[in-house]
Amino acid sequence: MIRALVLGGTADASLLAAEIARAGIEAIYSYGGRTRAPTDQPLPTRIGGFGGANGLADYIRREAITHVIDATHPFAAEMSRNAVAACAKAGTPLIALERAPWTKAPGDNWIEVSNVNTAVAALPEASANVFLAIGRQHIAPFANKPQHTYTLRFVDPPEALLPFAADVIVSRGPFTLDGELQMMRTRGIALIVARNSGGDGARAKIDAARMLGLPVIMISRPQLPERLRVESVAEIMQWLGHSARLGA
Repeated sequence: MIRALVLGGTADASLLAAEIARAGIEAIYSYGGRTRAPTDQPLPTRIGGFGGANGLADYIRREAITHVIDATHPFAAEMSRNAVAACAKAGTPLIALERAPWTKAPGDNWIEVSNVNTAVAALPEASANVFLAIGRQHIAPFANKPQHTYTLRFVDPPEALLPFAADVIVSRGPFTLDGELQMMRTRGIALIVARNSGGDGARAKIDAARMLGLPVIMISRPQLPERLRVESVAEIMQWLGHSARLGA
């Protein structure tokens, strides 16, 4: 009997949860707790951390989890590393549902960097309107370049004061190309800082930047331990011994 644990928080994880529910597979969906109003899921849901790799391993044993699916954000490196370590400790199979990263297309002007700090260093010295499309957990280092006018976009309104003045957009994706073009034109965006998340839900800003001839400081994905990895819900369902009705 399968009892799966889905480490979620992404659009892909929600698609997977729907397929698992339709297949009648027993599973628990876990949110990390960063979003105050998470999307409802068709599976029993838990919210919050596990207490590191050891805490996750204990949870897997206590809840008799037979399969773990890491469907977290490609930049949720700590959770993904903990999942690898915890599953090794518990002797539980692990698979990652991870969308392919974006690749440069003709007309893209990317400045590729390895992390947030190198993204800050890559910003120009002259003031510019900058769209920081990187999530609220990673914005603090940009206070070191206060001469810029920043636009931020969050799923939830900020609970605390930001480390610098910014125009904050509260909105949940996916975002359309037309919407991104309008937002960038209205705010006079001259440069974008983005993480290479991949997938279609957040890609519109990259396509809009290409159409407007804007440079993108693109942060590469973190290095993660070796693990079984697939790019589609259908492959996860096959791993669980079922077929996906949507063929996603």
